[in-house]
Amino acid sequence: MTPPTDTTATPATVGASPAGASGSPGRRRAVPETAALAGVLVALCIFFSITSEFFFGYDNIVNILTAMAVTGIIAAPATMLLIAGQFDLSVGSAAAFCGAVLASVAGSEGLGLAVPAAIAAGLGIGVLNGLLVTVLGINALITTLGTLAAFRGLTQVLTDGQTLGVNEFSGLGTSRPLFDVPLPVFIFVVIMVGFWLMSRYTVFGRSMYAIGSNPVAARLNGLRSGRVIFIGFVLSGACVAIGGLILASSLGAASPQAASGLELSVVTAVILGGASLAGGRGSVLGTMLGLLIIAVLNNGLVLLNVSSFWQEVARGTLLILAVGFDQLRIRLTSD
Repeated sequence: MTPPTDTTATPATVGASPAGASGSPGRRRAVPETAALAGVLVALCIFFSITSEFFFGYDNIVNILTAMAVTGIIAAPATMLLIAGQFDLSVGSAAAFCGAVLASVAGSEGLGLAVPAAIAAGLGIGVLNGLLVTVLGINALITTLGTLAAFRGLTQVLTDGQTLGVNEFSGLGTSRPLFDVPLPVFIFVVIMVGFWLMSRYTVFGRSMYAIGSNPVAARLNGLRSGRVIFIGFVLSGACVAIGGLILASSLGAASPQAASGLELSVVTAVILGGASLAGGRGSVLGTMLGLLIIAVLNNGLVLLNVSSFWQEVARGTLLILAVGFDQLRIRLTSD
């Protein structure tokens, strides 16, 4: 099967602009939301700096950025998909599968073939999700829940349920090229900036907003939604592959349980950042603030020696609150 081959609409036919574009109603709505997120982030930083003398140390700040790097790399395309009203819940198992492909192929063929194989695996998962959603018309939530389970199982099969070591591949996950900051942080920043520019200044980005805001109107204006959404899933697969490679490099091994719960962290960050479950709104900047809030909260709880069980409770509660505020925004907007 091949993805829809329709032509992409021009900005004029899309008829919608990203939230936050100059002079648009979206900007007037986005500014207070972004300001509120920044306020929460500042409040958390003040609280944890008072309760822990180590919070504002340089090493701890680097730790916060490092902890959010993989989640952020995958959250960037997830933001675009949710803006279009789509989901990709397979990201955790897909990242683990890419790591397993890397370790499996590296053991027999070497890293020269293993790295491209892992990237191809991520792209293949994105293509599969995209085809199932856009060609067969299966709901994205059901599709990616299915592939989440399928690829977690395939990871177990590929590794025989064991952790596979990856030799001589630590550079991607642990090297510190500048200012004693790990390479994944720089990769994360580059990807976030790239998706921010894409969302604001490209036809693809504007199309995502148009599809999420009003799919029927977008289609009537000549925008072929299937092709745009398909590309979004492929981009998600590419970033998942990068995340999987970083995880395997950082651990020096590929585990069948790697990235468990990663999809929860990604969805929480994107929704907390202002993206709507109904589609049509959200921003990469908001997702960045959501990622920072989650990372600061996790780090602060660790510094305060809070039990890991309560940390799970805090993350789940944060997701519920994020979805609750999203529903409240929808109701207020519709009134």
